[in-house]
Amino acid sequence: MFSVTVRDHMMIAHSFRGDVFGPAQRLHGATFVVDATFRRPDLDADGIVVDIGLATEQLRAVLGELTYRNLDDEPAFAGVNTTTEVLARTVADRLADRVHAGDLGAGAQGLAGITVTLHESHVAWASYERPL
Repeated sequence: MFSVTVRDHMMIAHSFRGDVFGPAQRLHGATFVVDATFRRPDLDADGIVVDIGLATEQLRAVLGELTYRNLDDEPAFAGVNTTTEVLARTVADRLADRVHAGDLGAGAQGLAGITVTLHESHVAWASYERPL
């Protein structure tokens, strides 16, 4: 399996519900380094996994829908704890929608899957992997 990873970041505000979250139940900010890895079993006709420029643009666009926002106020997250895991799935699903819409180019139709990893810090991160 071949893979290509692109990276960006996002800064959000949010709070959590539930005693398990302790002080994070209060509104707080988070900055995530975000890696999006695109996978396919064979390279396309141009010898690539995906157009890195388009993948970078689309990751930036997806993150632009989230960054500098209080996720507690976003209708898409009503009633949801926006944990690192939930946000990884959200980014992966939104990228998958863009792949299916053709936003990453015709060659991206051969992609087999996406993994999105959100790095909370240099010692903690979470990922979500999904097929295409």
